[in-house]
Amino acid sequence: MMMDVLSEIAERFWSCVEEEMLDEGVRVSTRALSPEEAIGSPQRRDFPLLAGREVLMQAEFRGSRGQAFTTAPQPFEGTLADVKALPLTGCFERAVFIATMNAVLRSMGLVRGTVHCKDDGPERCGKLIATRLNEEMGEGRLGIVGFQPAIVEHCVACLGCERVMVSDLNPAVVGTLRYGIKVMDGMACVDEMARECDVLLITGTTLVNDTLDEVLEAASAHGTDVVFYGTTVAGAAHLCGWRRLCPESK
Repeated sequence: MMMDVLSEIAERFWSCVEEEMLDEGVRVSTRALSPEEAIGSPQRRDFPLLAGREVLMQAEFRGSRGQAFTTAPQPFEGTLADVKALPLTGCFERAVFIATMNAVLRSMGLVRGTVHCKDDGPERCGKLIATRLNEEMGEGRLGIVGFQPAIVEHCVACLGCERVMVSDLNPAVVGTLRYGIKVMDGMACVDEMARECDVLLITGTTLVNDTLDEVLEAASAHGTDVVFYGTTVAGAAHLCGWRRLCPESK
């Protein structure tokens, strides 16, 4: 039986929102950030944000910001009731909902780290995540779901090529050799990665591109531990009790 993780997350989120918040007139606005707004000017230039493959959509609610990666950015403005009415069937609608959820939960004081780090932050993030996982995993093998270059490079440096697998959906990246390992096709290798790895480090973008259910099902089937990274998954991690590593987020 297939999971429907996002629907469960939505149900949990809306149960946290008081009825009067839906129609009180407070506006939710989302927009796509420019690469400079989203990530600043990092020395490394191979981040997906800088290549234009993805953009960071930002929602604001009561002065709090929440973000979500997406390949389908559009502006949106409305009340929480308008967001609640959106069908979660497309990348745009899912990104609006997730960015809004992150902003609202932050405004309620329930989550932190909903804004992407900038400049040298992503590099520090990669080092910190790699160091922590290396300390915790012993001789285990790590699967990285979603190619984030700083994380991949530092994990390979800490664990070694033979202990790291990585997958992505970008056809320009799939099949290429990055930091000594071949990037696998994220659509085809989910079960293999879950079977071969002790831990899956999963990008929060899987919530937006509708691939998370399959990843979690494979992890559950093989008893593979899961850890999430990124700002996109901030609210969902809180609601579902998932572990999230995002040490440089704001």
